[in-house]
Amino acid sequence: MNTDPSPKKAAFVTLLGRPSSGKSTLVNRLCGERVAIVSPVPQTTRNAIRGIVNSGQGQLVLVDTPGIHQSTKKFNQHLTGTAFRAASESDLILYVLDASRAPGPEEEAIAERCRALVLETDNRIPLVVTVTKMDLDSSDLERALEFLNVRFPLLEKKYIIPISAQQNEGMDRLLSALLELAPAGEAFYPEDCYTDQEIDFRIAEIIRGAAIRFLHQELPHSIYVEVADRELRSPEKSNGDNSDTQRTMRLWVRAFIICERESQKGMIVGKGGKIIKAIGEISRKELNRIFDWKIDLDLRVKTGKDWRHNDRILQKILDR
Repeated sequence: MNTDPSPKKAAFVTLLGRPSSGKSTLVNRLCGERVAIVSPVPQTTRNAIRGIVNSGQGQLVLVDTPGIHQSTKKFNQHLTGTAFRAASESDLILYVLDASRAPGPEEEAIAERCRALVLETDNRIPLVVTVTKMDLDSSDLERALEFLNVRFPLLEKKYIIPISAQQNEGMDRLLSALLELAPAGEAFYPEDCYTDQEIDFRIAEIIRGAAIRFLHQELPHSIYVEVADRELRSPEKSNGDNSDTQRTMRLWVRAFIICERESQKGMIVGKGGKIIKAIGEISRKELNRIFDWKIDLDLRVKTGKDWRHNDRILQKILDR
């Protein structure tokens, strides 16, 4: 009698979908930590962000990608390229369909690209579809299922899963479906990891997320954050018990919010430095929550003229 336990599963799962379809919220919910920026501003995600889910059955590395939409702008084309490159290299594709919006030409194009990846003879990648935002009054599940039935007529219904990441509904079923399709293999990362982001990238994304909360209209798309310098400093001397040295170490960080034009600097700084101060306070609070060190943040603003049209800068930002 074979009493060997079932083999562990391991897979890279790339999420594809339109801007603001709920990909980042979904990744954060499954990972149990804030891995990706969540914002009502479309195309907040700029990189392939990896969040790690560990369970008794195995490990899934969720790759959150920029929202895909049709555009002739160089920056947006870079984002779309990032998403589809990640998908072509993954073990599974998770297509995220927003039930609160009617499918249009962009949704048609995404579905077609997903179908091509799934049906490609050299590298047939398994597909799971999740229908998101089912908690919203504007969501129409019947409309979403009709769209999917036409585009993916051969996809088993058990792999079309309605969810509400905000309400934590349908998440267990989705996780089970992904693990079922994942190949057997050893975990890619230690079990205590929930992301593989480098420290500088994590810091920059937290600051950018805080900045987006205070900036309006086009400004969120006109900035990026650069960590210019950081230094781990010893704790100050204390008369008390300082046995937990790691906790009392201080990480000093100098970072720049970089905008495209001089006229934008004043909007980021705010009257009397009010906005930049608020961005710094929110960033420090979040950084102190996730890191083992006390964070000292020196946050500044500078101009990188028309950086969204600079191939060198785009490559640097999007390949992090």
